[in-house]
Amino acid sequence: MSRIEVTEKIVAAKLAKGLSWAEIAEKIGNAKEWTTCALLGQMAMNEAESKVAAEIFDLSDEEAKWLTVPPYRGALGQTVPTDALLYRFYELIQVYGPAIKGLIEEEFGDGIMSAIDFSMDISRKEDPNGDRVVVVLNGKFLPYKRY
Repeated sequence: MSRIEVTEKIVAAKLAKGLSWAEIAEKIGNAKEWTTCALLGQMAMNEAESKVAAEIFDLSDEEAKWLTVPPYRGALGQTVPTDALLYRFYELIQVYGPAIKGLIEEEFGDGIMSAIDFSMDISRKEDPNGDRVVVVLNGKFLPYKRY
């Protein structure tokens, strides 16, 4: 048994049961963005959350324990994502990354946006020219330490 196998089982059960990530997140009691990350192997759940997930996805005790193990984050399997949606985020960073970096540094100084003290919101905005994907990334600013 591996974490990847548990993830595959979760995705298969989600599809078979016709559940949405938002419905699952509501049952587990966390934001849909965080819950989806956790169930896809990028966050560690606590024991209570993993028990609820186990009920939803018919996981064994051993499989549920995998949900509580701190993951190796950011391991998508290749350097440049080949999935079209993920690649667009990669492309977005390549095109807009230097401007984002410059604007953050101008506003906050030399530092980074935390991916640990962080939240994310994904929503739909109706638009007559085609619905818009709204992605809000909210991370604490961490200045580089001088020593």
